[in-house]
Amino acid sequence: MLQARKRISMNPRLESKIAIVTGAGSGIGRACALALAREGARVALVGRRQDRVEGVAREAGGAAIAIAADVSQPGDIEGVLEQTVQAFGGINVLLNNAGILHAGTAEQITEAQWDETFNINVRGLWLLSRAVLPHMRKAGGGSIINVASVLGINGTRNRAAYAPSKGAVVLLTKCMAVDHGHENIRVNAICPSFVETDLTAAILGRAPDPEAVRRERIGVHPIGRLGQPEDLAGLAVYLAGDESAWATGAVFPVDGGYLAV
Repeated sequence: MLQARKRISMNPRLESKIAIVTGAGSGIGRACALALAREGARVALVGRRQDRVEGVAREAGGAAIAIAADVSQPGDIEGVLEQTVQAFGGINVLLNNAGILHAGTAEQITEAQWDETFNINVRGLWLLSRAVLPHMRKAGGGSIINVASVLGINGTRNRAAYAPSKGAVVLLTKCMAVDHGHENIRVNAICPSFVETDLTAAILGRAPDPEAVRRERIGVHPIGRLGQPEDLAGLAVYLAGDESAWATGAVFPVDGGYLAV
């Protein structure tokens, strides 16, 4: 289902940009999508739950469409591109945010959990990134922004599937930046630490003492708090726009100082 919204305000900072944001129904994806829309971008909001992306489209209050899709499915990806181009005429920004987290060691993670993690976090991101390249070439360039993780840089306990998947995203980011820089297609990664979203709330909720775990997580961030989805949005806007025209192949930790410890 596709719903177009009339833009009621714009800012010329991203006025010429047409963006696809995956995992846009909540958390980091929602915050980044709303920030892009506030700066004048036309945004295709992609998520597996139609009601959620429709709600974000209403919040955007501008030129936004809601598309229910699973980015791990090639047929769904084709539909995302068709609907975006039909609505807006092209694509020059892709923000890959859709992701999943299964906790566990290498012994505890099941084969099904491993496959699901890599299908969504890596394969879906690769398939969609590959699919937008012809559209970005046609537009004269573009920006692909991958939401990875600090755990794609440093490992930690009980993330034997998630951390390797985000490490793959980091290296795919660098490889694509090298391969497509001459086409004016930039590829960068944002690496958040522990951000308070539905995904991380579920992880905390399964802990024997959620408040103790929360205090421990805060304690490893020198800035003294956990991240909020909006903490990532400003960097997403920067990477989507022409201000970052010479930034590619970069990995940007936004982590409250986590990696500095």
